[in-house]
Amino acid sequence: MSHVGVPRGTVRKRRSLALLTTGVLTIPVLAGCSSGGEETARGVPQDIAPAARETVADGSTATWAVDALPATFNAFQADADSATTRITGALLPTLFPMDRTGQPKLNPDYLESAKVIEREPRQVVLYKLNQQAVWSDGREIGAPDFVAQWRALRGKDSAFWTARNSGYERIEKIERGADDLQVRVTFSKPYADWRSLFSPLYPKEITGSPDAFNDGARTTLKTTAGPFVLKSMSKSKGTVTLARNPRWWGDKAKLDTLVFRAVAAKDRTQALSDGTVDIADIDAATADRITLARRDRGSNGQPLNHGPGSEITPAQALRSWAQAHGSDEDVAEIAQAAREKNRKAVVAYATEQKALRDFAVRKSLEPAYTQLALNGESGPLADDRVRRAVARALDRQELAQTVLGPLGLPAKPLGSHLALAGQPGYKDGSGALGEQNTKEAQALLADAGWTRGGAAEPPKDTKAGSEAEKKGGKDGEEDKDAKTEKTEKSETEKNERDGKKAEEDSTEDSADSSAERKKADRDSEDSAASRDEGLYIVGGDNKPGAPAPATVGSASAVHVLAPARTAAAQGTVLLRQAGVLGEGGAVAATDKQPGGAAGAYAPVGTAAPAPAAAKGQLGKDGKTLTLRFVLPSGPGSQSLRSVGDKIAVMLEKIGVGTEITKVPDESYFKDHIASGAYDLALYSWPATAYPATDGRPIYAKPEPATDGSLLVEQNYTRVGTDHIDQLFDKAAGELDEKAARELMKQADARIWAAAGSIPLFQRPQLVAVDKKLANIGAFGFAAPRYQDIGFKNRQAAGSPADRKK
Repeated sequence: MSHVGVPRGTVRKRRSLALLTTGVLTIPVLAGCSSGGEETARGVPQDIAPAARETVADGSTATWAVDALPATFNAFQADADSATTRITGALLPTLFPMDRTGQPKLNPDYLESAKVIEREPRQVVLYKLNQQAVWSDGREIGAPDFVAQWRALRGKDSAFWTARNSGYERIEKIERGADDLQVRVTFSKPYADWRSLFSPLYPKEITGSPDAFNDGARTTLKTTAGPFVLKSMSKSKGTVTLARNPRWWGDKAKLDTLVFRAVAAKDRTQALSDGTVDIADIDAATADRITLARRDRGSNGQPLNHGPGSEITPAQALRSWAQAHGSDEDVAEIAQAAREKNRKAVVAYATEQKALRDFAVRKSLEPAYTQLALNGESGPLADDRVRRAVARALDRQELAQTVLGPLGLPAKPLGSHLALAGQPGYKDGSGALGEQNTKEAQALLADAGWTRGGAAEPPKDTKAGSEAEKKGGKDGEEDKDAKTEKTEKSETEKNERDGKKAEEDSTEDSADSSAERKKADRDSEDSAASRDEGLYIVGGDNKPGAPAPATVGSASAVHVLAPARTAAAQGTVLLRQAGVLGEGGAVAATDKQPGGAAGAYAPVGTAAPAPAAAKGQLGKDGKTLTLRFVLPSGPGSQSLRSVGDKIAVMLEKIGVGTEITKVPDESYFKDHIASGAYDLALYSWPATAYPATDGRPIYAKPEPATDGSLLVEQNYTRVGTDHIDQLFDKAAGELDEKAARELMKQADARIWAAAGSIPLFQRPQLVAVDKKLANIGAFGFAAPRYQDIGFKNRQAAGSPADRKK
C-alpha cells in the first residue's frame, strides 16, 4: 500500500521510528490477567523444519510469495513495506536481529562485539566489526558507512526523505576506533535502544547523498553485504531475484537463487498447486485444503468428500441426470451445461489437491497483535468512562478462541501493549482496566449519562461525551489528562506523592468510582444478522438502506499525520495480517454458511432484526449511543469480520449500538484508520525488541498543530497522556535494562487504563512450504537465516533424487 496521503514535504520532516513487520507481517502466546511481577509466559515455538546444514543440498532455486513487489529497497523510506524488509534481510547487514525469544542478539557475521564502554559524561558504544565483513564490491564495512547513515537519518537535513529517525538524533559523533574495524559512537544523551540502530546498514554510496538515498535505492541495490546479492527485478513478471553472494564470508548460502514473487492472497492456492511458488503465507482455508490433500493421499482415486460437487446428494445427482437426458430440450441443455461446468470444477479441484500434497503447513504465532482501537478524539469515546465500558464488555478469551482455537494454537488474550509472551519483561497489565464485567460496564455508561431513556430526551446545550464539559469532579474522572495539562500535572504529582505504580492507581480509581455509579439491571437480547455489503446498525431498529440515526462521534475534517514507516507498511499488513486476519486467521464455521457469520452483518435489503434488540439501547441528549465500526471487506478478512461480529453482540448487551460499515481493503487504513473516520476498528501492530523507541509514537499524546488539527504520529486512537509520554522518555534513556522494563510495565498499565487500544490476541502465522524445504516456515519472533534455507538432500528427504528446479 502506498503512503497514507501525507504530503511529501511532511514525510521529510517525520521523526518517528517506523515498525516494519518482517515477512510476517508479521505474531505468539500470552498469559492471562495477573497481579504478580514479570511473567515467564512462553511463546509458541517456531515451525521451520530445522535441519543441520550438512543435510541440506547445495544448489537449486526456491520461490517465496510476497504480497507485492517492494515499493522501495530503502527500508528507511515511508513507503517501505513487508516485502522491503523480507528482501533486504537477505542483502544487508542486520547487526542485532531478533532471536526466538524476541530479544536482540548480536550477529557474529558482522560484529565481533558491541557494547557500552562509557556512561559518563556521555554514553559511548564501541562496535568491533567482523574482520572479514565486506560489501559486495570488495570494500570493507567500516566507520564511513556508519557516519553516512547517521547523517542521513538524524533529521537535520530535510533533503533526505526519511520516515525512520528515532535514536539517530541522539548521536553526537561517530569516530574511528583503535583501527579501521572499530566504530566509536558517542551519544549526546543516553539511549537504551542503541542496538536498534544501523539495522539494516546501507553502504555509504546510498546514504551519502540525498539523490542516492531518495531515488537511487528505490529500484536497485548495486552494493550489498548479505548471503545474497540482488540479481534483478522484473515488474512484468512480478519477481525479485537474488543470487548467491560470491564475496560472502559466512556460511555459504545453500540456494543458488532465491526468488520473491508477487502473488495476491486470493491466488496463492493456485500458485502453490501449479508450482509457481514454494513458500507462501496462507489463510486457514488454504491450510485446510493442504491438510485434506495430505489426508487423501491414500484414497486411490476415489471421489473426494470435499470440494465442488461434494455437497450434492444422491437424489440431487439423480434429478440432474434425469433433467440432462430428459425430453425437454431447453431444460436438458441447461442441465448438461451445469453438469459439464461442475465436472470441470471437480477435475480442476482434484488436480490442485494432488499438487498440494507436496506441501506442509508450518504453524506458529507471529510477533504482532490485533487490537480493538477506540477513537477517543470526539463523540462518546472522548469520554474515558465510555471507552472503559466498551473495553469491559469484551470477552477477550472468546475473541481469541474464535481465531486461534480452530488452528490448534494457544487461545489466550494478550495482556500487554509493549511485549508479547516469551519476551523478557512481559507482564499482563490488563488489571489496570479490569476484567470483563457487564454490570460494571453498564454502571460506567450510566455514570457518563447514557441511559435507556436518554434517546428520547431533548438535547442539552453540551457536547455529548466530552470530558471537558463535565461540571464538578468525581473520583476517577481526573484520568482524562489528555484534555488539559493541568489535569495531567495533578495526576502525575499524586502518583509521585503516593509512590504507587500506575496500574495500582488505575485499579483503585476505577473501584472507587464504580462504587458511586448507578447499576443498570438489564442486558439487551443477543440479536444480530449477518451481512456482506453496505451499512447496518446493530442494536437499532433501522432497516438497511433507511437513513441512519444520528451518531455521536465524527472525526475532525483535517489531521496532520506523522505516521512513519509502519503506517505505509500497514496497507498489506493491516489487510492481510494486521487488520485482515484471513491470511493467518481462522475462518469461523458460521462464515461458511450462506449469508456469513451470525453477528453484525446482513446483506443490503435484508429485514432488520426484531426491534426488541433496540429496546435496551442507551441514549443521551436525544441521541442513541451508536458507534461507527469500520471493517475491511476483502475476501481474506472473514475471520476479522467474525471477530467484529462478536464484538458487536457483546456491546449490544450493554446497550451500545454499532454502525458497521465494510469498506474496500485499499481504503481501509488510509481513508478510515489514519484519517480518524471511525469509532471502532480492528488492526494490528508488530512486536518489537525496543518498546521504548517503537511504542512511543503509537501511544504518544496527540499534540495540536498550528492549524488547529492534531499531530497524531502513529497514535490513530488519539488517546494519550503526558504521564505515558514521560514513562516512554524515561525508559528510552534508562541504560539499566531491568529498570527500563519496569518503566515500560508502568506505561503499559497507563495505556490499559486510558482504554484507547485493547489488545485482543496475537496473530496466527500459517505458511505453506514445499515439504522438501528445510529451515523455513513460520519463524515466530526470529529473523530468517537465509543462508540455511534449502532443499533436503536425498538421505535427509528420503526421496530418490534431489529436488530439481
